[in-house]
Amino acid sequence: MKPENSAPRACYHCGEPVPPELSLSVLIGGRSEPMCCAGCQAVADTIVAYGLENFYRYRTGVSRKPEDLLPADLLRYEIYDDQQFQSGFTEAATAGRRSVHLLLEDIVCPACAWLIESRLTRLPGIVEVQVNYTSNRAAITWQEDRLTLGGILKNIHDLGYRAYPYDPVRGQFSLENERKQHLRRLGLAGLLGMQVMMFAIAIYVGDWSGMEAEYKNYFNWICLLLTTPVMVYSARPFFTRTWRDLRIFRPGMDVPVALGLTIAYGSSLWATIAGTGPVYYDSVVMFVFLLLTARYFEFMARKRATQHYDTASRIIPAVATRLEIHDGHTRQVVVPVARLQPGDRLLVKPGETISADGMIINGTSTVDESIISGESLPVQKNAGDQLIGGSTNIDSPIEMEITRIGEDTVLANILQLARVGQQDKAAITRMTNRVATWFVIAVLLLAAAVAAWWWTIDPAMAIPVTISLLVITCPCALSLATPVAVTAATSRLMSRGLVIINNNALEILNRSEPGDTFHF
Repeated sequence: MKPENSAPRACYHCGEPVPPELSLSVLIGGRSEPMCCAGCQAVADTIVAYGLENFYRYRTGVSRKPEDLLPADLLRYEIYDDQQFQSGFTEAATAGRRSVHLLLEDIVCPACAWLIESRLTRLPGIVEVQVNYTSNRAAITWQEDRLTLGGILKNIHDLGYRAYPYDPVRGQFSLENERKQHLRRLGLAGLLGMQVMMFAIAIYVGDWSGMEAEYKNYFNWICLLLTTPVMVYSARPFFTRTWRDLRIFRPGMDVPVALGLTIAYGSSLWATIAGTGPVYYDSVVMFVFLLLTARYFEFMARKRATQHYDTASRIIPAVATRLEIHDGHTRQVVVPVARLQPGDRLLVKPGETISADGMIINGTSTVDESIISGESLPVQKNAGDQLIGGSTNIDSPIEMEITRIGEDTVLANILQLARVGQQDKAAITRMTNRVATWFVIAVLLLAAAVAAWWWTIDPAMAIPVTISLLVITCPCALSLATPVAVTAATSRLMSRGLVIINNNALEILNRSEPGDTFHF
């Protein structure tokens, strides 16, 4: 008999107390270790099955979250190859093929999307890859006998990006975290930039009025101290992405930005230490601030477009009121929408969202179908009329019979068309993606030639001229302006109930005249 004062057992995996009535365990290192729940048991079994028992030997503590204790490589790759695990977020396409929608992190420009597409397309077993820069999503179809999902994720990680199975909640959480990071970097650059500009103005006025060298050098040191956090924190993404691009020999638009900042900051640092020569601290902080501002607005345009799509995806409620007949009596049962089947009868009360496509069998009411059809006025519905899932009942309770559920509904088809439209790229966007890399290479070669030329003519002008060239020819406008314009247009149209399923339509409409008719 177990003593009453004996201490409860602790879960070997997460450290939580094991309920006295529970007898779950996993054989680890030749010993049967207790587990507090089936989740911890499953995770521990997976770790042991992959021969990673040393993880428990070398860990320094336990965690309340089992997923935090998984070895990084296991979480990142191998576990995604488990058929049962991936069944929740992948779909069987045709024989031997599967498809998945992934959420991508650290994508900052269309060139990133193009790079991932180009890399994955070359993998044996890949059938189709479509990366959408607006929503940071990738639609991938592959042959299971030639490639695994873990291998796909590993290749994406090797490029310097992170990928996870798409989930709307996680997607919005990731976007919100990214927005906060943008604001923190932008706020620091703006705050310290203003201080640097004040000292820079004092130096400029001092050069005109005759400031003593010791005071000028003192101000330069202060500017150095204020600019360094901007370079280390606010400008860090430029350098991180530059290193990633150079590592895979595909220079992106951050390469000239990082190079220009490095030259300007490095030459200013040398001038400050030497006590002579021009400094560019004000130019550095202002360039970082302005560039971060432009990218913040670009990011917010993409975030709004993604939110519109996710909002439409969450229109269908989680539960519905099903009418069931027992012993000749009809009773109301609240059931999850996922359990509904064609032929089920539902009661839809005023103000409730209709859960699936169907037909009214009893009652009369008005229905708001604006989210589906764009019609702002409620539509009168009587017995025998069709109902669209996602629309809202307004006036009176109605009874309906379900005719279509899930992917067969009108709303699901609309969302599928919207998803295809998001993955599709306009011709001008594809053109700018191809040109951007070669444009960056041309800029770097031109900067090297200009620097060499001025070094032979006037060495004092070599650095400022080279910096000016790198800043002026920054390809951000080329790589960002086009997708931002397309994203803003599609987002605005979606907010008004119009879905773009072919981005070339925007280019055609721009050239249209009143009365023209188009077929896409």
